[in-house]
Amino acid sequence: MFTFLGGIILLIVGYFTYGKFIEKVFGVRPDRPTPAITKQDGVDYLPLKRNKNAMIELISIAGVGPIFGPIMGALYGPVAFLWIVLGCIFAGAVHDYLTGMISIRNGGAHLPQLAGKFLGKYMKHIVNIFSVLLLLLVGTVFVSSSAGLIFDLVNETIALTALIVIIFGYYILSTMLPIDKLIGKLFPIFGAFLLVGTLALGISLVINQAPIPEVSLTNLHPEKTPIFPLLFLVISCGALSGFHATQSPIIARTTKNEKEARSVFYGMMIVEGIIAMVWAAAAMSLFGETVTLNELINTIGTGGIVSEVGTMMLGSILGSVLVLSIIFLPLSSGDTAFRSARMIIADYFHVSQKKISKRLIIALPLFAISVILTNMDFTLLWRYFSWANQSLAVIALWVASMYLFIAKKNYWVAMLPGIFMTYVTTAYILNAPIGFRIPMNITYILSAAITIGIIALFYKYARQNVKNNMEIEETISVSPSKVA
Repeated sequence: MFTFLGGIILLIVGYFTYGKFIEKVFGVRPDRPTPAITKQDGVDYLPLKRNKNAMIELISIAGVGPIFGPIMGALYGPVAFLWIVLGCIFAGAVHDYLTGMISIRNGGAHLPQLAGKFLGKYMKHIVNIFSVLLLLLVGTVFVSSSAGLIFDLVNETIALTALIVIIFGYYILSTMLPIDKLIGKLFPIFGAFLLVGTLALGISLVINQAPIPEVSLTNLHPEKTPIFPLLFLVISCGALSGFHATQSPIIARTTKNEKEARSVFYGMMIVEGIIAMVWAAAAMSLFGETVTLNELINTIGTGGIVSEVGTMMLGSILGSVLVLSIIFLPLSSGDTAFRSARMIIADYFHVSQKKISKRLIIALPLFAISVILTNMDFTLLWRYFSWANQSLAVIALWVASMYLFIAKKNYWVAMLPGIFMTYVTTAYILNAPIGFRIPMNITYILSAAITIGIIALFYKYARQNVKNNMEIEETISVSPSKVA
């Protein structure tokens, strides 16, 4: 229990200390107009209130990641707590804040544009394909998972196919409509359900003195799956997730003032870390006597475990709130995944999104591909999701490192987690059955060599950018009426 409560306290303290430090390193300029003002189009670019931005950001980045990931990560034991707390404070929240702020300073640009600008023009094309594919996979799987969760909740009274059609309809509307029309109204409600459900579960764990294990580096995984590098991919949302780099630019286009960014970007990642701590604690403490967590994962799955936790700890009413909040998560992250994909493609081909016809041109093919994917076995692609997700985080951290280096600021705050996760993702793909299947002892050496090579390339390219007097920020052009 001390580890659980101490971890949550550290996350909160981290927001007020390290979060403030990162804000100071970056250098907030409250008087600088944001893209919400300078590029206001009434669709993607428009100013929203800070609380609304915070809820949209939280629900967009969460998905089922901070629930399902920690449940799976709980198999490793309380070492998972360490990764959630340290990863969230020093990697995930830094990643989210910097990608959000760099996007704000560059006109609301998405990661492919930023990668092209700071890491070379070829990276723009690579990251564009990488991002859109990742978002399509996320959107598609969340259609299926949302439908499945609702299907179970209503006791199969509505056909699964009908639910999928309804969810696709909602996704189309939320992707096409101005952000304040549907997302801006629903996401605060979804966020309230999530926060109430999580708070109730956390309090219940404490009141009932749940046997939450104390911190230990011992690997408790029943199949003896190694902690490194797998734990750092199993638990992504709640610690560090590249998916967030595709979501932050959405809010970068609706943030009114740079001084709001720490609470919106860094703060909501801390909240997600707290959610991950609660679910990891619940999974570690509630199962393990008559039936093991591993057995439940293999039988009723993570979705079933969520329902079990709700029933066991909160009863029928609050338990239903908890389950509803989990249903809202894939539903909401799926729609922002498609919205982000539309925006990334529009930016890549320089297609204005002010007219709905231009939005349709991009969105409809995306949904057509997603419909095809729902009728196909894309298990092979999905097996690479965790690696691809964390690889995207690596790219975002190197982009942030380059920005800070050129700006002559403390780039180590982004570079250190970037180096660590470069090593992690490289080691995983070299050793994994879905990768090159290289023995682990050789993998360690190769991963180190590749990581060192990437660091050398970073410094070479960074010095070249400095020599060429690279402009790191977009020049502001705004009419007095918009500023007012």
